[in-house]
Formats: sequence, structure tokens, C-alpha cells
Amino acid sequence: MSTATVSTLRGARLPKWSPYAIAAGSVAVAVAIGLGAGLDSEVQWGLIAAILFLIGTYGIAARVEGRRQARDRIATSLVWVSFLIALIPLVSLIWVTVARGVKVLDVYFLTHSMGVVADTEPGGGIYHAILGSLEQVALATVIAAPIGVLTAIYLVEYGRGNLSRAITFFVDVMTGIPSIVAGLFILSLMLMFEMQPFGFAGSLALAILMMPVVVRSTEEMLKLVPNELREASLALGVPKWRTILKVVLPTSIGGITTGVMLAVARIAGETAPVLLLVFGNPFINNNPFEGAQASLPLYIYQQYANSAGSGAAYDRAWAASLTLIAFVMILNLVARGIARWKAPKTGR
Repeated sequence: MSTATVSTLRGARLPKWSPYAIAAGSVAVAVAIGLGAGLDSEVQWGLIAAILFLIGTYGIAARVEGRRQARDRIATSLVWVSFLIALIPLVSLIWVTVARGVKVLDVYFLTHSMGVVADTEPGGGIYHAILGSLEQVALATVIAAPIGVLTAIYLVEYGRGNLSRAITFFVDVMTGIPSIVAGLFILSLMLMFEMQPFGFAGSLALAILMMPVVVRSTEEMLKLVPNELREASLALGVPKWRTILKVVLPTSIGGITTGVMLAVARIAGETAPVLLLVFGNPFINNNPFEGAQASLPLYIYQQYANSAGSGAAYDRAWAASLTLIAFVMILNLVARGIARWKAPKTGR
């Protein structure tokens, strides 16, 4: 069959650069429409450009390649447009936080506490809040991670009958409970025993929020382990507990660690339970088991709420927000690194 015949059978195709050209034309037309209609919002211009891009892609593809290929291109374009629309708020949030947070974010800000500095005065830092957050989140992880992993092991390896179904049901319920409910539960216990606010109380509430996330993520990772590995180990006479310890857990350790890290990132920004149980402290408190303690989310809330229009307090709130975002991003990067490092090796 000749090359010309093959080319005819394949039909006409748009060049690879055509989506970029259509996108550029859509943006230009959207800007012209926005200026002509007096639209001041770049968001409106972007929505108009997205609609024009979809219409233009379908029209040009249908004319050159046919309607069937045009429908394929319009589906791909919808995915890309949806991705870009979802990305806009994230990029905007990071941009605004960085732009406003770098004003006071320096070594002094990270290594000093508020001390005797009033919320409306310049100066002060977040060292006490960083220390409180690290201690509270670490204690919550020490509590929630082992319980969550062991619960997931029971559900996957041993769980049968009504008890397993009940645990699964309550884990699903706990996944959706508001953080304030966990804080109120611990607060009720504190009131029963006439206890004062302290850091470990916040850790208990954060552990309640963290457990279902760890259980769910670990359960899914354990289910991904091939049953052939378990059967091979059991066929050699290895006890089940040792099979779980030496075969199942090492195979899924990367995913389990990633789930724990993501659960830590999820609780790192909780404010409501910390506000109820930890209460906040402008001074450095190294002991989470005695006295009120600060945390980054609570610090941000207090600086904004008690600022009374002070620019210094707003700047500190934005700088603390940037620090918290950086902390969560680092945790996510560590989780991805561990998952890639511990991923099962393929090939020889």
C-alpha cells in the first residue's frame, strides 16, 4: 500500500502546536471582549477564554479531523481547562501568602516569642507557636499512628463478622466528624476532672481526628499486598503474625508511611480543638503536660482576631500562615520521598 493511500486512510490531522495557537487566540479574543465590555476582573477574562478555547477546539477539529476526533479533543480540553481552573485558587492563595508573609518572616521572627509584646505592637515571633505545634502534633502521632495501623491490620488480616463491620462503620463516621466535636469531647473530660488547659489535651483531640485517616490509608495499602505473598509464607510454615510482620508490612511500609504523613499534615492546621483545649500562651512553654501552650493555627487566629486593625499583627499572621504552609508542604514532600524510596522494586 502506498504512502499516499495510508495518509488518505488516516485522514487530516491538526498540527501538534494547534492547541497552543487556539489557546493564544482565545486569550486575545477574551481580553478584547473584556476591555470592550468593561470587565475589570481577570477571572472573568479567564472564563471567557476557557469557553472560547473549548468552542474553538471543537469547531476547528470538527472541520479538519471530523466530529469523532473533535469529541475526543473536546474531552481532553475539558480535562485541561478543569485542571487549570482548579489550580487558580491554589496558585492565588500561595502567591498572596508569600507576598504578605515575607514582610516579617526572618530569623528573628522564627526564634522569638511574643513575650511581653502586645498584639498591636511590632516585633515578636512564632518560636513558642512552632514549639507547641511540633510537640502537640508529635504526641498525637505517637498515639494515633500505632492504634490506626494495628486497627487496619485487624480489619484486613483478622476482621470477620459483626465486630469488623462495626469498627469499619465507626471509622467511617469518625472520618467525617468536625474537629470541634473532638475538641468538645476532650473538653468534657477535662471539666469532669477539673483540669486546666494544657498542650497534651490538644494532642488527644488531634489524635482522634488523625486515627480514621491512618486506618483508612493503611487498610488500602494492606489490601494491595498480593495474597500470593501471604500464601507462600504460610505454606512454608511461618505463623500468621510473623507473616504480617516480615512480609505484609515491609511490602506496604511505603504507602503506610505516606498515609501517616498525610494524616499529620491534615491535623497540623486544626484550630478549633486547640482553641478549646490549649488556650494559647504568648510565652514559651516547653512542657505540653502542664499549662497553656501555643500553636501555629491558634497563633494565626489570635493575631488576626486581636489585631484591632494593626498592620504588625496582620503581618505576623501572614508570616505564620506561610510558615504553616511550608511545614505542610515539607511533610508532603517527605511522604512522597518515603513512598518512592520504600516502593517495591520491579525488574532485575
